[in-house]
Amino acid sequence: MTIMTDFLRALRALLARLAEDEPGDSLAADWTALLCALVGGYPCDASTLMVVEEEAALRPVAVLGLPDEVRGRRFLLGEHPRLAVIAAHAGVCRFPLDTELPDPFDGLIDEAHSQVHDCLGIALRDGSRLIGLLTLDALNPGDLDALDEPGLLAAADLLATCLRLAERLSATRSRLNEALDSERRRVSLQEWNSPAMRRLMESVELVAPTDMSVLLSGETGVGKERVVRALHTRSGRHAGPLVQVNCAAIPESLIESELFGYRRGAFSGAVKDHRGHFEMADGGTLMLDEIGELPLSLQPKLLRVLQEGEIQPLGSEHARRLDVRVVAVTNRDLTDEVAAGRFREDLYHRLSVFPLQVPPLRERPEDVPLLAGHFLEDNRVRLGVANLRLDAEAEPALLRWHWPGNVRELEHVLARAALRALGEREPRSSLEQHQMVIRIRADHLQLPPDGPPTGGVPVVGVARDSVREAAPQQGLREATEAFQRQRILATLDAEGGNWAATARALEMDAGNLHRLARRLGLKPLR
Repeated sequence: MTIMTDFLRALRALLARLAEDEPGDSLAADWTALLCALVGGYPCDASTLMVVEEEAALRPVAVLGLPDEVRGRRFLLGEHPRLAVIAAHAGVCRFPLDTELPDPFDGLIDEAHSQVHDCLGIALRDGSRLIGLLTLDALNPGDLDALDEPGLLAAADLLATCLRLAERLSATRSRLNEALDSERRRVSLQEWNSPAMRRLMESVELVAPTDMSVLLSGETGVGKERVVRALHTRSGRHAGPLVQVNCAAIPESLIESELFGYRRGAFSGAVKDHRGHFEMADGGTLMLDEIGELPLSLQPKLLRVLQEGEIQPLGSEHARRLDVRVVAVTNRDLTDEVAAGRFREDLYHRLSVFPLQVPPLRERPEDVPLLAGHFLEDNRVRLGVANLRLDAEAEPALLRWHWPGNVRELEHVLARAALRALGEREPRSSLEQHQMVIRIRADHLQLPPDGPPTGGVPVVGVARDSVREAAPQQGLREATEAFQRQRILATLDAEGGNWAATARALEMDAGNLHRLARRLGLKPLR
């Protein structure tokens, strides 16, 4: 009776939150309370409630006995055979103690990185459609033997009912129902821990089904491209193309022909017709990255295209009407650019019909564990190991750091840390590597202990001291490259890490600067 009372209380709280127009806090606590009410009394060391997302991926919405970063992971059925077996099974799916199928939570339950020795799961369905999984894991063999299967099936049925109710409540609130097909009406239960990101995604849901132009702002590395993809995916244009253009990477002399195209004979070397990016994006979305770097001379032509909805390729006598939704992206404050006379005010207003701002990672540290889980799972697959986890000191170290490079920096820090941790283990064979649980320590992260540096821009693969002090025995080429590195770094510092502004200060084409920086090791190779 107590279990049912706790369950009903947790269910009422969850449904009340789902019915809110703008839920204020993360729903993770509500889902966890629901899971705990139903299975918290079972003799297991860990349990998860996972929901099905696109591409046969499972995402935990509630975890018991596992680190919070697990909620940031995505478990593809094709990469986790034990979960695939559960998903295809009717009723309670148990595994023999000597099964060779790896458990997705091996090494994650305790600090000793123990292997899971007893595991079972139940597929949650809406009719024949898989909507989620319930899993229970125990470290000791036989702990789950005496488990009441009828009672567990009843609990699983209640959880499946909760998932169905959550889907339907979310679908009722969604403004996308008429714009998207039936498959995409299944609203994802994905959420962020931080209020700032939840507000952003609510705005994305609001504007995505419209044809409004969107101006997306945010610091370098915050994940603006992912937000653009979310806008496109949630729009009525999701079946059309998403075309991405970096305005700073195209030489000024070519940008007009790249955007609008040209006809054969339009200029010397135009031996055939060429479709521009606007034409490629017809029926879809065009992302104009680093829009603040668009030459002032070309801005009136872009304004005309946005106003008239048609383009006229170079060398053509006729305009062509297009159906393109433009999302402009920038890491600069365009109002400052307008005030400085570097960006047209009328174009700014045309682009910023619906402005969105992606918050930097330092303003949403609550999201670091979720993002870390996502990147750890990516690196687990890339390195071919059984699991990757953060030890007790690594996660606090991630939370202390201010992330001047934002999400991209976190991704790279974890990728390097995972490689260092694996290198210490020195597996003797690929089979041994596939069975390893790799622990990432704080020293693997190589983050300064006392916060971010007081100034400067992080540089990939180059020590600043070695740049500033060229060895006397260097040849002319080495000395020239050392001088180039030093000059670029000094200018980059002065421009606050803005590569486009650095190109202007150095009187270089932005695309040429990017290529030179990669050759000198100042930027990662593509």
